[in-house]
Amino acid sequence: MSLSIEDVAKVAILARLRVSPDELSMFTGQLNSIMDYVNQLQGLDTADVEPLAHGVEVRNVFREDVRGEALPRESALANAPKRNQDSFLVPAVLD
Repeated sequence: MSLSIEDVAKVAILARLRVSPDELSMFTGQLNSIMDYVNQLQGLDTADVEPLAHGVEVRNVFREDVRGEALPRESALANAPKRNQDSFLVPAVLD
């Protein structure tokens, strides 16, 4: 399947893109190259290939969750724009 300049112009209009005639010619060539490659891939026999959820082996890379010392209250509240003795003060979200 080959795309014509008119096909690419229609897609550009649908995508609300302003494309100059030079760009239209360039994009037509590029899209035709992509379409040729896709057609090449469709010709491959994938009957014996198992479907993959991911291209590479995935494993959990997170560290174990270990309980540590808590941050002292004064350190946690040190840069708060508004606070009282024990907590942050924030505007009410609901009335």
